[in-house]
Amino acid sequence: MLSTHKHLQAILERVPENPGIYQYFDKKGTVIYVGKAKNLKRRVHSYFNKNHDDSPKTRILVSKIADIKYTVVESEMDALLLENNLIKKYKPRYNILLKDDKTYPSICVKRESFPRIFMTRKIVKDGSEYFGPYSSVPMVYTLLDLIKKLYPIRTCAHSLDKKSIENGNYQLCLYYHLRKCKAPCMGYQSEEEYDENIKQVKQILNGNLKQVEALLIEEMQEAAEKLAFEKAQECKDKLDLLENYKLYIKF
Repeated sequence: MLSTHKHLQAILERVPENPGIYQYFDKKGTVIYVGKAKNLKRRVHSYFNKNHDDSPKTRILVSKIADIKYTVVESEMDALLLENNLIKKYKPRYNILLKDDKTYPSICVKRESFPRIFMTRKIVKDGSEYFGPYSSVPMVYTLLDLIKKLYPIRTCAHSLDKKSIENGNYQLCLYYHLRKCKAPCMGYQSEEEYDENIKQVKQILNGNLKQVEALLIEEMQEAAEKLAFEKAQECKDKLDLLENYKLYIKF
């Protein structure tokens, strides 16, 4: 017990005041909790500097901690995604217990023709893809707002099967005139082009902003070489959006 205390004390002395994620392990080496913090030192120390009388579950968690590991990251998005991935991978016991039955939001990429993307608190096993859960609702809205600005993803609930589109079942809506949707319901946007946008959205949701930036730079250069300056400017605007987004989510 004494050696465990000394081991934890030595780690606590080294924890930096940087943003990142931390993992708590029990004596068997099992991950029992994963968290994120703007200031790792302050957050991790708070577990050991308080009695946690108002939270018996937290008090029990602290009594089980035998080892601590932490990872320093650059941004809130990096921390959030890493935290979510580790929770999904290890399913730590105390992440589940400390939720207190709260349902955290996820982002759904719906399994359908011309997939919609939206926030949800309900996971439906219908083949749709879910990203999260996210502990920060404002971050979900920020992500969705970025996606809407980058890609003309539809928001309507129409069933856009090939037959319905060919039969002309739908009419142009305001979002088309606002250039926020390319009207796949009217056949104005191919499913291939739309799916390429969805692939890039998934890269963003997985935290791979650099890969999306590389694709946009390549598209911009190709458009410039073909003298398609409007397309090149569109790519440039998207790159600026990504850069502004990265600045926004810095701690």
